[in-house]
Amino acid sequence: MNPFHLAIPVKALEPCRSFYRDVLGCEEGRSSDHWVDFNFFGHQFVIHIDENHVNKTVSNPVDGKSVPVPHFGVVLDWEIWEELAKKMKARNTKFIIDPYVRFERQVGEQGTMFFLDPEGNALEFKAFKDNSQIFAK
Repeated sequence: MNPFHLAIPVKALEPCRSFYRDVLGCEEGRSSDHWVDFNFFGHQFVIHIDENHVNKTVSNPVDGKSVPVPHFGVVLDWEIWEELAKKMKARNTKFIIDPYVRFERQVGEQGTMFFLDPEGNALEFKAFKDNSQIFAK
């Protein structure tokens, strides 16, 4: 699978740089005074300063929970997802949706969690018990 490239606006570079580098453990790549790119779990992710950006998030009901839109994230291996969930809980992260398992013992069984970066961008991290079921119906 080829890595994706995603660039998002942020008002303040340094809090986000610290979050993605120090909290999520993303290796920092190239940067300037106005942007920073990261290795986001094997994908190219860039934060760009936009001092006028207004973050507008809505939510949609999914499984009785309010899923923020827009959001982005990555599908992790199950063990890495569990480690990240523990790490974020230990940091007293305010979850939008606490880590939980959807479709337990069904096709597409997956762990998921949602939280915000310092700019209020919604992130989802998920993992499938069986990665061959990522697109299963």
